[in-house]
Amino acid sequence: MEIEPDQPWWRPEPGSTSTWLLSVRVQPGASRTGVAGPTGVDGAELKVRLASPPVDGRANDELVRWLAKQLGVPRSAVVLVRGQASRSKVVRVVVPPPRD
Repeated sequence: MEIEPDQPWWRPEPGSTSTWLLSVRVQPGASRTGVAGPTGVDGAELKVRLASPPVDGRANDELVRWLAKQLGVPRSAVVLVRGQASRSKVVRVVVPPPRD
């Protein structure tokens, strides 16, 4: 998965060039973790299926871990900022600057 600025679910955080916000709609308890595609009004959210159940924050942990791996960033660069108890979530991703 790459950051695609032309997608409605990715948007730069206001005032930042290296921080992005990702709008996600999760489906916990799926058979495997992966992207299902855009969802919501005008595809404003990215639907992600999660193999973890929605118990004790396990689905949230799985989402953060999986996103970090897919985007090639450290887990500490992915933070759930909204929707801890909801299926609709907003995740902040700090993207390191490219190396010269």
